[in-house]
Amino acid sequence: MARKKIIENPDFVKDTSTGAVINTNTNAFAKRRQQMQMAIEKDNKLAQLENDVAELKKLIKKLGSK
Repeated sequence: MARKKIIENPDFVKDTSTGAVINTNTNAFAKRRQQMQMAIEKDNKLAQLENDVAELKKLIKKLGSK
């Protein structure tokens, strides 16, 4: 797989056989993965909070009907 550096951005190289642009900056790649994991965790927390609020609503309605 032959690669050619991209002049405009030294963090990228182009695979000459497929034309794919490859990011060679491993720090940026690791940061992006960490950012994606944090977003997933945030979404999971939000879903859990929504479930908790729905459960609390049910409990309050049961107490109110007695």
